[in-house]
Amino acid sequence: MSSSPRLGGMTPSALPTPNYARTRLRDDARPEPQWRESLRKIPNLRNTLSVASMYVQTAVVVAVTLWWNHPFGWLIGVLLMGRAHAQFMSLMHEGAHRLLFSKKSVNDWVGRWIIGYPAFTNIDAYRRVHMAHHRDEFGPEEPDIPLYANYPISTASFRRKLWRDATGQTGWKLLKQQFAGLRGNDPLTRTSQRKILAVQLALIASSAAVGAIHVYLVLWLLPYLTVWRVINRLRSVAEHGGMKRGADRRIATHSIRQSVAARFFLVPFNIGFHLSHHVDSGIPFRSLPKFHRELQKAGYLTEEFEYPSYRAVWRALRTG
Repeated sequence: MSSSPRLGGMTPSALPTPNYARTRLRDDARPEPQWRESLRKIPNLRNTLSVASMYVQTAVVVAVTLWWNHPFGWLIGVLLMGRAHAQFMSLMHEGAHRLLFSKKSVNDWVGRWIIGYPAFTNIDAYRRVHMAHHRDEFGPEEPDIPLYANYPISTASFRRKLWRDATGQTGWKLLKQQFAGLRGNDPLTRTSQRKILAVQLALIASSAAVGAIHVYLVLWLLPYLTVWRVINRLRSVAEHGGMKRGADRRIATHSIRQSVAARFFLVPFNIGFHLSHHVDSGIPFRSLPKFHRELQKAGYLTEEFEYPSYRAVWRALRTG
């Protein structure tokens, strides 16, 4: 029988003591009601432009890769399409919290058909699992403990995990498990997987129609199975690796200073402000930097408490 997962190996030994006087925060670090109402406003037009921009950027990568048609260009294209999957999943995460569009039906339709299904994800199933994560991080219903547990780990172990991700072993295993739902007993799972498969077949048909079926295989499926899996692991362990259950969100979630490069490739659409997101998961992504700054002003987050970069937290995850 396997041993129980080791949690808490990366929790801070001491937490900063906040002072909420002269801030717009309550004693639990959440925004005061009036300010929270302002933070929670969803800019529908700007979010529409974000979704459209995501598609435009994806199309540009595909077009330039085909135009250049050079081995190095295809390599760059695969890497950038891994970033495209990170963008899709970041906006899908926003939709799962119903923060992408103010009208629920629009939010869910876009989350399913425009963002989720093209990226191999059923947003409704993701929402159910993800809400369990938010209700009680590292609690009995935490879905991602295997991903976050047992840190810090050895450098060799860390490299093995990333090698399995980069070579498609992790992605292929998960994709096979996902599409096994097509033959499962749950009708909801069968239906959602059929919709995902139908969208993928439409993408394949679109590639074939322009005489470039390899575009789907090399610039959509391959990055999903490889580059995106590396990005997903690096981001996920930077968020919660080695942490543990606790009433204070700082016990369960790391805080990392956001750089331009990280926000471009690894954590688009402000998803890197993850501790702020866990303090109040009802705040849309555009308001998270503002909320984050208020947490810093209160001393809830300090320079000493935050990791200065993602490289710093990955180094700590490897060595302790």
